[in-house]
Parts: sequence; C-alpha cells; structure tokens
Amino acid sequence: MSKIVFLHPDLGIGGAERLVVDAALALQLKGHQVHIVTSYHDPGHCFPETKDGTIPITVSGNWLPRSIFGRFLALCAYIRMVWASFYTVFLSDMQPQVYFCDQVSICIPVLRLFTSVPVLFYCHFPDLLLASHQSWIQKLYRAPLDWMEEKTTGLATTTVVNSHFTAGVFCDTFKSIHRKPKVLYPSLNFQTFDRECGSNLSNIIGTKQVVDFVYLSINRYERKKNLGLAIKAFGLLKSLLSDAKIHLIMVGGYDDRLVENVEHYEELRTLTASLQIGNSITFLRSPSDETKTCLLKNCDTLVYTPDKEHFGIVPLEAMYCQLPVIAVNSGGPLESVEDHRTGYLCHPTVEDFAEKMKHLYENRNLATKMGERGRQRVIEHFSFNSFSQQLNELVGELTGSIA
Repeated sequence: MSKIVFLHPDLGIGGAERLVVDAALALQLKGHQVHIVTSYHDPGHCFPETKDGTIPITVSGNWLPRSIFGRFLALCAYIRMVWASFYTVFLSDMQPQVYFCDQVSICIPVLRLFTSVPVLFYCHFPDLLLASHQSWIQKLYRAPLDWMEEKTTGLATTTVVNSHFTAGVFCDTFKSIHRKPKVLYPSLNFQTFDRECGSNLSNIIGTKQVVDFVYLSINRYERKKNLGLAIKAFGLLKSLLSDAKIHLIMVGGYDDRLVENVEHYEELRTLTASLQIGNSITFLRSPSDETKTCLLKNCDTLVYTPDKEHFGIVPLEAMYCQLPVIAVNSGGPLESVEDHRTGYLCHPTVEDFAEKMKHLYENRNLATKMGERGRQRVIEHFSFNSFSQQLNELVGELTGSIA
C-alpha cells in the first residue's frame, strides 16, 4: 500500500474540501496511508474527520497572508501553496508515493522538479473562469496567474475532473493541454447520512408557527451561487399560496474572514426584508454536520440555484435523503438530477422555480416518489465504494509508473 500526501490551500467546509476529505477516507479504506498538508485549518470550522484524528493534518504557511487588504486572494493562495509544497518536499519526512493536489496547481512544478513522485491533480473548475476580468487592472493582475494556471496544470501526471461538463470546459479553456482529463464523480459516504440525528426541525427553524412544507437551500454565501433566486422564488410562491404554511431554510457555508460571505449574507437578509417574508425564512451559517443531516432528512424539497455549477455535491446529498431537487438546467445537475424523475431542471428564473416549487407543494405523493427515485439513483451511480475503487485504480496506475 502507498502513502498519499494531499495538498489543499484552505481546509474549511466547502464542496471542494468535502471531496478532499472523502478522497482521503476512500484511500484509507483501501489500506493506503494518507496525510493532508494545508495552509489553514480551523478546528472550529472543519469537517469532523479532520478534527478527531481520523485524517492526519499538518498546517504550514498559516503565517502567510490570505489577502492584502481584502484583495489579491488568488495571488496569496498561490504563494501559500508554493510554501506548502516546499514544506512538504524539503521540511518534512513524509516521503509519499503519490501527491494529490486540487484547486491551486502552482504547487505542481515544485513537486515535479524536486521529486520523482507522480502528481494527481483534481480540477474542480478552471479558476481563470471564476475570476473577474472586467477592468484593465483586473486583466493585468490575472494575466500571469491565468498563464501559470494553464502551464502548471499541464505538468500533472494525471488530471481528474468532477463531471463531463467540467471535462468539456477544461479542454475548451486549456488549449495547450492536449491530454483529456479523466472524470471522477464526487460521492457520498452513506454512513454520514444514515446515522440518527438528534436535532428537530422546529428547534432549528426557531418558530412556533405550524409549518407543513419546508424548502431547503444549501450553498456557500457567495454571489455566484445565485441564492437570491431561491428567496425571490419563495417570495413569489408565498403570494401564489397565501394561506400555505411553508418555510424556506437558507443554509450557507460562512467564514467571517471572507468579505464576500459577510456582505452577501447581509444582502440576502435585506432582500428578505424587502419582500416582507422574514417570518417564513430561516438563515443558518455553517451549521454542524448533525444539523445539516437533520435538515436533509426532514425538509421536503431542495432548491439548488447555482448556474453552470461544475458538479454540486448537495443535490446528491438531498437525493440520498429522499428530497426531490429543483435545480438550474446547466452544469453538474444535468448529470446528477434526472428531470421529472428525481426533481426538476429549470431555467434560472423566479417564475420557473416558483412554478416547480408550487407543483411539488400541491403534489406531495409525486414529491415522495421523486425522493425515492433520487435515493436509488445515488446508490446506483454515486456510491462511496465506487468512488473508492476508481480512485484506488488511479493511484495504482500512478504508483506503477514510478521508476
């Protein structure tokens, strides 16, 4: 069995972090030894497996700035990852057989130049497409970073992406990389969602009013996640079903170090107040895994609003917990959600979302059937065992290539 060292920039509680943790657990399950090196890890804001010792964590480079006056986040992430790679190669005695890197590819040339160890790079999505290039200053700042992202990504021994959608975007974006990436879908560790949850929904909502249908949104508090769409659609739904006892729970990953998280959370609260639906919406910031599991098990429908999301793990979590999913008809949900069978794929408009939300409210038996189909689809196509086996095969191919 091999030792695999993971390099990840900021080990919080986002979807990318969940995949890294699941990848480490998957390889542990196959008998490999794993270790994660990161530039930041807060025990109060992390997945439990990284806190309880299940996965060994080393933090190096936390003294380096995460931003400069709230700006230059990408540049700072590059610097922190270069440091993490230098630390791993020169200042530690880890001696892995495989490096697993994701999100920031700048560490790859350090690993390839100073070691003979193969590098597996997991590309969640090209960062250059997520960054703003509107002003000439932004273009000037991003130009060398975008160039380095493409060139360093091409140095990986093997590149993996999270969906066929991302694979297509990868090939269209990185023209100089002629090797097509492999697709490894994220998965679910079913045991996480099979455990009993002690919380109850009424306590989480914090209201004494009777509620008989609850919509759930789970995403980071970032503008690109289009969370305002869920609130506006719910506001329209309230006007269409004036007597309905419905509620919307907005759950978001939140880090008070990130200006956008803080600003966007307040923007959404202001939007809710302007629509006069504050009594029917609950906002939660970075809830515990137990609370999140309780919500997925006890709410009635997931409302998933990101447009062109590269994959999206939340729809899988919802389907496994037997919730129908209402999502935008682009990106990863096209591969995870079966339209009209496990939920609905909609245009990213308030009217379309509100119409589907209304239809499921009025057709509870259909919502139940969609939930049952969704759970079966996740079990058949996105199991943790399948993910573990595919990842183990990738590692096997890489370790067999060492001279």
